[in-house]
Amino acid sequence: MALTDSKLRYIKPQSEDFKLADGGGLHLLVKKTGGRLWRLSYRFNGKQKTLALGAYPAVSLLDARRARDLAKGQLAKELDPSEEKKARKRERSTSASNTFEVLANEWFDLKKARWASSYSSRLRSRLDGDLIAPFGNRPIRDIQPLEVLNALRAIEKRGAIEMAKRIKQMASAIFCYAVATERCASDPTASLKGVLKPPNPPKHRSALSAAELPEFMRALERYDGDDITKLALKLVIYTLVRTTEIRFGQWQEFENLEGREPLWRIPKERMKMRRPHLVPLSPQAVEVLLELRKLTGKGQYIVSAPTKTGVISENTMLYAIYRMGYHSRATAHGFRTTASTVLNEHQFNRDWIEMQLAHFDGSIRGIYNAAEWLPGRRDMMRWWGDFVNGAPVKQKKRAA
Repeated sequence: MALTDSKLRYIKPQSEDFKLADGGGLHLLVKKTGGRLWRLSYRFNGKQKTLALGAYPAVSLLDARRARDLAKGQLAKELDPSEEKKARKRERSTSASNTFEVLANEWFDLKKARWASSYSSRLRSRLDGDLIAPFGNRPIRDIQPLEVLNALRAIEKRGAIEMAKRIKQMASAIFCYAVATERCASDPTASLKGVLKPPNPPKHRSALSAAELPEFMRALERYDGDDITKLALKLVIYTLVRTTEIRFGQWQEFENLEGREPLWRIPKERMKMRRPHLVPLSPQAVEVLLELRKLTGKGQYIVSAPTKTGVISENTMLYAIYRMGYHSRATAHGFRTTASTVLNEHQFNRDWIEMQLAHFDGSIRGIYNAAEWLPGRRDMMRWWGDFVNGAPVKQKKRAA
């Protein structure tokens, strides 16, 4: 006789375990300890087997019958319900351990050795805020294209159109890593081609013209702000390195500051392109460094400051430029643009210029000629220092 809910509610344990049949192999095992367990008896490949379906009343009579019918359907397809249950359990366990966060962290740890620390920090922040925040606990194989698109749309709503594109690229790299390691079937971003907003017209960083440089240098001399910031700006102009390389520059990287051929060796770990960079120092740059050494020479960094990072903040130099009256007219990075224009116009060797700006092209010339070009670059930077300060300069013909 089939079981009923009313009958089940009043079942009492006995001195021994006993079964109550419902039909089709489904029965309730009533334990003498009081437990009431759904079981399904069936035969597979000539062997008698039992499938556990849960405990009553957590699993109701209706739910138990549905589980029985599902098992019967599997048997009809020559599938063992017990093995299918184990497979589902393994899949759930695998999904739980292969969340998006787990795979994202694996991918990040694999790649970060190739990145400069500053770039790695920025990527980590983007990864945590824009991808792990919405998807971190989700099994990576379950994430659908529309979900990724919604996360990208949220970034676009912040006005960060270009950032949405970069986050999509990062997400794709993570999903492709998961596919390669057999923890995801496909990259859901592959179907998102052409759905993001087009980027805004590029905004070029403000750069002074050559004619404006001498007046800027005079304004910088009159700047009454922090001396370290003032000297840091001068060093950007005289060396043409990036502001990040100035901010985290260390005294141990400098050679022969008071000798004939002063040099700054920036290790590859701090360079955007992950290659060591040699910076020949002009007399003007050396003068700045000697002034800085009086202020910060006892510490590790050339522009140290009482901040979390131990150096001046990312926008310190930019805000100094603003206070000097050059808002929207100049940026620290813009001096690299100005220098490239001026030095090319005066027909300096293009390879010298690109090497000074650390624009490596990946060619054999770009890799192996850094040291060979030092004499020419040293001469070029001495010329640049004079030009910036408004001294009369003449361009000699340079060898190609």
